[in-house]
Formats: sequence, C-alpha cells, structure tokens
Amino acid sequence: MYFNMEYKISAPEKIVSAIKLPSSKSISNRALILNSLSDSPFPIKNLSDCDDTEVMIAAFNNEDSNLIDIEASGTAMRFLTAFYSRIPGERILTGTKRMKERPINILVNALNGMGARIDYLEMPGFPPIKIKGSALNGGELFLSGSVSSQFISAILLIAPITEKGLVMHLQDDIISVPYINMTLKMMEEYGVKSIWKDNVITVYAQEYIPTEYTVEADWTAASYWYEIAAISNEAEIKLEGLFEQSVQGDAKVAELFLDLGIETIHENGYTILRKTNRITKKFFHNFANEPDLAQTLAVTCCMMGIPFLFMGLQSLKIKETDRIEALKVELRKLGYVLYDSRNDTLEWNGERCLPEASPVISTYEDHRMAMAFAPAAIKMKDLRIAHPNVVTKSYPQYWADLKKAGFNIVEENS
Repeated sequence: MYFNMEYKISAPEKIVSAIKLPSSKSISNRALILNSLSDSPFPIKNLSDCDDTEVMIAAFNNEDSNLIDIEASGTAMRFLTAFYSRIPGERILTGTKRMKERPINILVNALNGMGARIDYLEMPGFPPIKIKGSALNGGELFLSGSVSSQFISAILLIAPITEKGLVMHLQDDIISVPYINMTLKMMEEYGVKSIWKDNVITVYAQEYIPTEYTVEADWTAASYWYEIAAISNEAEIKLEGLFEQSVQGDAKVAELFLDLGIETIHENGYTILRKTNRITKKFFHNFANEPDLAQTLAVTCCMMGIPFLFMGLQSLKIKETDRIEALKVELRKLGYVLYDSRNDTLEWNGERCLPEASPVISTYEDHRMAMAFAPAAIKMKDLRIAHPNVVTKSYPQYWADLKKAGFNIVEENS
C-alpha cells in the first residue's frame, strides 16, 4: 500500500512555526454517516482529506459495485458495517491484510442479534464480510465497555433508525469514553436525543434532522507538535483550527503536557504552545480515554529522560498494529528498554541499552508510529522513518508541515 522508501530526518536548533492542522478524521467520519442518515442537502465543511475519510467518501459514492475496499481504516470498517446493515442492498466489506486480522465479531454478533444479516467470507470473526441490509429491531443490547469504542459508536449511530430504538447496557470498565460522548453529542447536533445514565445508554426511535456541520481541527494531530515543543531546546509553535471547547477526548493533550514543560494559550484563533520549567520526575497516566496519545507520550518521555508508567492500553493491541509491542521494539532501537504487563500497562523505568548507530523506525502500516517517532530526530542523529507515507491515513501534510517548521527531510530508497 505504501511506497518502499525511507525518510532521513534532522531537526533545527530552534523551532518557530505556525501550523494549520488537519481536520479531525474521527469527527469527519461520524459526520459522513450522520449526513447520509439525515438525507442532508448540506455539504460538510472542512471535511478531512485523510485516507480514512477518503475511503468513507468512496464507499458512499460507490454505485457500480457491491464490493467496498476500506483498505486500512478500522473506523470505516466498523461504522460501515453497522450503517450498511440497516441500508437495503447487499455489500461486501474488505480491506488490507492487517484489516483481515482485526476482529469484528463483537460488532457483528451485536448487529445480528438486532436482526442484521452479516456473514463472514473467510475467517470467522474477521473481515471480509457480506452484509444484506434490512430493517433492524433494536431493543436491549448488552455489550462490554472494554471493547473498542468504535463498536459502540457504530451501533449508536444507527440506533435511532431501528424499529424499537436501543437500550445499550455497557458492562465491565468503559474505555474511550470521550469517543462515545463525541458520537452522542454529534447525534444531538443532528436532532437525536439520548440518555446516558450509569452504564446504560438509551436512544429512542426517532429521525435525524439535516444540519450544516463544520469539522474542527484534530487534537491528536496537535499532539505531535506538543511533543516537538517538549523535546526541543527552544520552540515557538502556533496551531490553527483547534476548538478550545472540543468534543475530542484527545484535547486532554494540553493538560498532559503541562507536566512535560508545555503550557497552552488560546489567543486570537490560535493555540500557542510555550515552554515552561515544570517537568515531572516520573509520568503516570491511565490512557483508557485517550489511547491514541500513548505513542506520542512514550516517545516524548524517553527523549526527555522521564520514566513513565502508562495504564489503560488494552485497545492498543487491536489497532493498526500491536502498538505496545511496536513501541517496545522501536524504542529499543533508540536505546530505551520498555516493559509491558497485563496487556494494558507499559513502563520505562529508566533502563537503557546501546542504541543502533543509524536507526530505521519501522511503521507497521501505522500512521501514529511514523508521526510519534519523527520528532525523536531532535535528539537522535541519523534517524530514519520507514514507509513514511503511512501518515496519509490521518495527517497527509505532516511531512510538509515538519519541513515548514525547519526539519530537513531526505528521501532514500530502502
């Protein structure tokens, strides 16, 4: 899927830049579903141009074939599985080799229990799947809150157009709560009300109302600029497009980086990152609500020499790659020895090993591996990133923005 090349990266002594961040793909992909379900005549403003959103748009525009290839987009696979289970017609959803290794049985079982007709075409429990769209009963549904929040959001998005509406009982510990809140808040903006009390979400049968919608910039993309500011000796960074009052859980990044020497100032439409002297001796955090920030914070802490203990990482093993294992392998190349336990905990206690002379960071078809490790070039000489085009999944202009900030990026064949 991605070109066979590497980027050799070196960083400037001082980083001064103003960056227009990409639109949020999480919001964009939800808005596409909601726009369709509401039969909205309004085009979505500031829609993301990333791969994950492009495959969603292509799916909606696909009138010539019932085969839909969502490539590496987990969001598209989950949201479209639920969406097409309710839309008349027969469709096949498939994706990359890695996508065929990412389990979807929890979502399929839940939807089939509501009256959907979804079959596996290869390995039971995994894509590709065949969906025959039909009316769905809705009713009561019991689902573990410890699974991917995308499963929960996918079902919630179609809940109001089921015959009985939906009463969703979330069992166990609920992870990624902000993403579920994002879904419910966006549904409300399209006219659908819900009730979330304790571990029960109730969505009555009702109609979506068309609305004009503008997508805000991506706080997860902002995290890499927080990382750059924290690692750098000197940095003045202004970010454009972020909402201070955001529906995105990853807006938490502003609070997390306070302990890593970065304060956030919202001024004249910009989010300004400034360095301070407030540096923690050890970084502790439970990432259950912000799993996509874990890679950024792991690399940041190592580059700053700050030991850390991360918890709540259980969803990282079913992302684009096993992100816990990937972090251990790639940070060892840079001289940092990490340990994991219980499938949800990652720790660096300060242990070092001999770094590779010219490390090449493998990206595992995972955009966040590339973007989290590239700033390490501020501290590591001769750093290379393999298959750098993976960033198009969420932040297509990432490398161009790094160059704008003064990074030198040289393309090499691997």
